[in-house]
Amino acid sequence: MVFHCFLIYAFQACDHFLNFSISQVTDIFADKPKEIQRCIFVMFAIKQYGQQYDDVTQKKLREYKVWLIENYKPKTVNLRLRALNCYLESIGKEKLKLPFVRVQQKSYLENVISEADYEYFKSCLKKDDEMFWYFVIRFLAATGARVSELIQIKAEHVKLGHLDLYSKGGKLRRIYIPKELQNKALSWLAEKQQKSGFIFLNKYGERITTRGISGQLKKLAVRYNINPAVVYPHSFRHRLAKSFLERCNDIAFLADLMGHESIETTRIYLRKTATEQREIVDTIVDW
Repeated sequence: MVFHCFLIYAFQACDHFLNFSISQVTDIFADKPKEIQRCIFVMFAIKQYGQQYDDVTQKKLREYKVWLIENYKPKTVNLRLRALNCYLESIGKEKLKLPFVRVQQKSYLENVISEADYEYFKSCLKKDDEMFWYFVIRFLAATGARVSELIQIKAEHVKLGHLDLYSKGGKLRRIYIPKELQNKALSWLAEKQQKSGFIFLNKYGERITTRGISGQLKKLAVRYNINPAVVYPHSFRHRLAKSFLERCNDIAFLADLMGHESIETTRIYLRKTATEQREIVDTIVDW
């Protein structure tokens, strides 16, 4: 009941989040504690439900689920359902919980930056002395860090060569900073005379947000004539996985590096990207 009252109170302060997509809300709160993220997503889902229905019944919950399926992708539908189910538990209506929709895994990776585009992007940024953004994409692609993890990297971690993170269950994940990247980053920090603290800061000297990184990467992609669809933080994490498996076919080690709880999640990187599939088909099929 306390949790229920907290949600009702918090709705009044979070009305503006309904103008954002779930991915935007995810970006905004990516660097916040998991408990805060959970509350925000629950609030978002329930507020949306409350705009369409004035009470909670099995019939209306099913109607809402149908509406979600008709308007959102399966992963987004499940995010909303998970949040709604959490709320139903908090008010003692577990029997009304809705089953998730099945997410059909694609047989290919979509919108992953190619190695050629990645190398071109790096060279353009370096040529234009955009060293901040050069190191943003270098760290994303060379460490496999999620963007929410990237902004936690400090000068002390660069000197050490790794960053240790702990999951909610207390599981340790070590993000390694490769020697070549470490040396270049240390030189960059020395030039800036930075010996400690977060290395990715905005123009106000504050830690940059995940949303700020995503938005600027899109602008830079347009500047350098790279398809913006393949330039987003997680794309560089995908790039690491693809390039790693091409050079070291140890999927169990890769799963550890990526922080995947299940190796099945990592297996998607054994598949070709949509672009690679198209190139192979066009090359082989001539009948």
